[in-house]
Amino acid sequence: MLAIEVTGLRKSYGDVEVLKGIDLQVQRGSLLALLGPNGAGKTTTVRILATLLRFDSGTAQVFGHDVVREAHAVRCRVSLTGQFASLDEELTGSENLVLIARLQGYSWAAAKTRATELIGAFGLEEAGNRQVKHYSGGMRRRLDIATSIVVSPDLLFLDEPTTGLDPRSRRHIWEVIRGLRAAGTTVLLTTQYLDEADELADRIVIIDSGTIIADGTPNELKSSIGSGILRIRLSRVEQRPLAGEIVRQTLGTAAQLEGDPAALSARVSGPERLAETIAALSQAEVGLAEFSLGQPSLDEVFLALTGQPVRVETATTEGVAS
Repeated sequence: MLAIEVTGLRKSYGDVEVLKGIDLQVQRGSLLALLGPNGAGKTTTVRILATLLRFDSGTAQVFGHDVVREAHAVRCRVSLTGQFASLDEELTGSENLVLIARLQGYSWAAAKTRATELIGAFGLEEAGNRQVKHYSGGMRRRLDIATSIVVSPDLLFLDEPTTGLDPRSRRHIWEVIRGLRAAGTTVLLTTQYLDEADELADRIVIIDSGTIIADGTPNELKSSIGSGILRIRLSRVEQRPLAGEIVRQTLGTAAQLEGDPAALSARVSGPERLAETIAALSQAEVGLAEFSLGQPSLDEVFLALTGQPVRVETATTEGVAS
């Protein structure tokens, strides 16, 4: 049985169609990343699957239970960590966990034991007895995820769990997510960070403007746009326009300008084209500081599929149309 099965799912807010008939399947025990910019439809999909939002048409099942007709059965199997920490800031970290455990039916003794276990598992020993209002962003997110697994769910929705965190805190959250996956929990992770999807996911679904535009493993998505990516760094910045034109002529694809003013990249369909490009650059006396042929990144996959890089927009857009 699949953990999630969605067919022809549609949802509109007024005249704005947010989901345009998406199909989605998630295997039990897997970690699927739903990747896309703010406003793509990620959070709307999660809210529907978590029984928090009604859809307009289509079907959606979680572990074989219809999310509308059998909402209670679905809620007994899932947990959701949203984009913003849902914690009582006046309570300590331990007190938040005890509160959630008591609400889940634990006795006082069992609730305290479970809180202690989670405080240790999430590396919050030194902060467990401090009020949450004194926590850093990364600590809040760890505690928020901990509250979601007081009772271990069969399926955990993580809606952009690392948005706004510093790199160190993001990597700590990644380790937490890997641990949940290894323990057998099915995870649906929404993110707008390509590196996060690449690091964590067994499978990635890219959604943009309410439509699924790609579905596969990270390597499958990367290989889908060509055999490799040529990356060039020039000796002289002013030669980049000339280098870009030579790349376009020899490879038959437009060069992408990198943030480094001396760098550019382009998709390569075969090694013979690469040799032609390097020879043409040399003949035109374009100096190369370095060049390499590597696997496409997920950034380049998204660019190839949509014609634009992933957009990182404000949180208000997601609240309305995601």
